[in-house]
Amino acid sequence: MCGICGFLTDQGGPENLGQVLGAMNGVLAHRGPDGQGDYLDAFPQGGGAGLAHRRLAIIDLVTGDQPLFNEDRTLAIVFNGEIYNFQELRRELEAKGHVFASRSDTEVIVHLYEELGPACAAKLRGMFALAIWDAPRRELFLARDPFGKKPLYYAAVPGGLAFGSEPKAVLAHPAVARRLDPEAVAHYLTLQHVPEPSSGFVGVASLPAGHTLLWRGGRPHIERFFHLDYQPKLAGSVDDLAAELRSRVTEAVRLRLVADVPLGAHLSGGVDSAIVTAVMAGLVDQPVRTFSIGFAEEAFSETPKARAVAERFATRHTEFVVGFDEARGAMEAVVAATDMPFADPSALASWHLCRLTRQHVTVALNGDGGDEMFAGYQRYWLDPLADAYARLPHIVTRRLVPWLAGLLPAKGDVPVEADWRAGIKRLAQATAIPRAASLVRWGSYFSPADRLALVRPEFAKAAGPADSVALYIYTAAASKADAPLDASLFADANIYLPGDLLVKADRMAMASGLEGRSPLLDSELAAFAAHLPTRLKLRGLTGKYLLRRAFADLLPPGIANQSKRGFGLPVAGWFRGPLKAFAHDLLIGGKVCREIARPEAVEALLAAHAAGQADHGKRLFALVMLELWLRRFF
Repeated sequence: MCGICGFLTDQGGPENLGQVLGAMNGVLAHRGPDGQGDYLDAFPQGGGAGLAHRRLAIIDLVTGDQPLFNEDRTLAIVFNGEIYNFQELRRELEAKGHVFASRSDTEVIVHLYEELGPACAAKLRGMFALAIWDAPRRELFLARDPFGKKPLYYAAVPGGLAFGSEPKAVLAHPAVARRLDPEAVAHYLTLQHVPEPSSGFVGVASLPAGHTLLWRGGRPHIERFFHLDYQPKLAGSVDDLAAELRSRVTEAVRLRLVADVPLGAHLSGGVDSAIVTAVMAGLVDQPVRTFSIGFAEEAFSETPKARAVAERFATRHTEFVVGFDEARGAMEAVVAATDMPFADPSALASWHLCRLTRQHVTVALNGDGGDEMFAGYQRYWLDPLADAYARLPHIVTRRLVPWLAGLLPAKGDVPVEADWRAGIKRLAQATAIPRAASLVRWGSYFSPADRLALVRPEFAKAAGPADSVALYIYTAAASKADAPLDASLFADANIYLPGDLLVKADRMAMASGLEGRSPLLDSELAAFAAHLPTRLKLRGLTGKYLLRRAFADLLPPGIANQSKRGFGLPVAGWFRGPLKAFAHDLLIGGKVCREIARPEAVEALLAAHAAGQADHGKRLFALVMLELWLRRFF
């Protein structure tokens, strides 16, 4: 787990290029507190290629420094992540005559590239972002893992490109301008994150998950190497498939226990993290270190459930409680860590959780990906009900129900999944947005119509269509899945997962020098899950049906069968109480109101929320985080 950066350019001399490389690597120091390294190949006619690395030592603590090279040093690599099948690949490469100078997984990749070229990415099982410089061919190769667990951004520079693990590293290159991307901000207001390949900055792009980029012949060639396939469906009895799933999950966890440093697990109280912890406990000979975070507001806190799992498996458990003071204190830190507008409130808690965890271990396993692979979100079973509701007469769906919903209080005093009022208030939107855009239908902060009413006309013009619904429809169609549920899973795996959940997981962990590992996002396990019949993912109102069944005997009573709850924070109450004045003072007269939103629209949101007429907590949070981002970067 590290940070990487570099460039290829036809301008500049060695001294200048070295300074640029040092500046880019310097802003990534938090990603690698254990060391740094760089390599510069200066061209005689001017320009050159540079690679730099910040190291968080996990495997091969003595000889794993980067950049690493092949035998004749014609190939150089910098790498961020972990390859879990590297020992198997190393044996194959040694049989072909390759000679290794270290025990690291990084060196395996550079020798694999010698054999296969860009096709090597498809052989790697793990999480990764990497760059390889081929000096004789003057070719630069970039690759990112199937789900985008590890980030990788790039931008055009004279005669080539600059790249880095985070946008701030790319922006540190003097040829990359810092310009706001209105279209990305418009998507953010709806989705709570910036969808790939955007970054929030014009010209700075994220290499999409599961893709490679090869700079050859003066231009980039981008190709996809990983695509979830939902056909054909697996046959077999429920018991047999459950046994196979349990075996595959166990293998995925086992692979992620390889480390030369202490490991632990993040335990949320949900099914996915409980399963990971249960499997870990059965594979190690010492108590698992587990870490949880809760809230003073009991309706939002799942620490009792996490504690039950910890007691069941006799883990060494540590808890931390977040109040509004801690949450407020983490806002600027989250902006600094993500570099992008990012409005998932759970990032505030994750930031604190990762700081707590890093005091005890260097690696933490988590349950990320279970919902997207096995259909865990409530909206997956709500979608067909909403489709049926939409077929009712318009006088019911567009007039009567919205009128009745407007009479309901919207306090935000419980998580949204447990608030039937929130679901009723979403029904009008559910009839206007198709099922393929499930997240926009149920989870958008500002719907397309709400966003249009919020922003200034000149900003709306600059942003263009910024059609978040169309983005989901297009992505779902690319799945080529027969079942609507599979199409929704594919869209979430390609938009929500890399754009929100994995940004949060990577940046919050790396801000504290912590490595996070996600067994349920193992590429082979995910491929198996995709081929499961949809009835084994979603049965009635129960999501993750087969996953729950496969581990029902291991989990404490009430955990395996509990309904899905998000990692929600009580932001609605905070913005009516201790953060009310802060939000008002920050937003009114700030850059959001001067450049993006109509001041009167923001005033109306603040007033309606304070009066309890509506729950605008998450909308206000999105505007606050946008304001903090604008002030930091512009």
